[in-house]
Amino acid sequence: MAQEADCLKKLEHSFASRGSYTVEDAIHKNVIVVQLSTTGNTCFNGKARVENGTINTIFLELEDSTYTILDKKFTNEKKSAPSINNGISELILTEDGEKYKIVFIEKLKPKSKSFKEAVIPEDL
Repeated sequence: MAQEADCLKKLEHSFASRGSYTVEDAIHKNVIVVQLSTTGNTCFNGKARVENGTINTIFLELEDSTYTILDKKFTNEKKSAPSINNGISELILTEDGEKYKIVFIEKLKPKSKSFKEAVIPEDL
């Protein structure tokens, strides 16, 4: 399935302009797992467990709608549990060098509503 050239860039732009609701401690069943690479980013559906405001478990959705756990140790760049800022995790590094970000898409605030223009009667 073809994806936009950089799925993460579009997501980051939306969260930067619209903001995010707080990501509470829970298992979030509708997240976007972004795998970063030098050849381009790939976005996958997934789940993530958040405890104490940090990500401690990541699940990737398979084609048959089941999930598999990302069975690799991962940390942030400071070697601690990855935190979440404005609905998107900080950079996640696995023990074998893979890079990820988790996007909590359901926490994206809605678009601002525009003002409705008045209709001026023609018989004035």
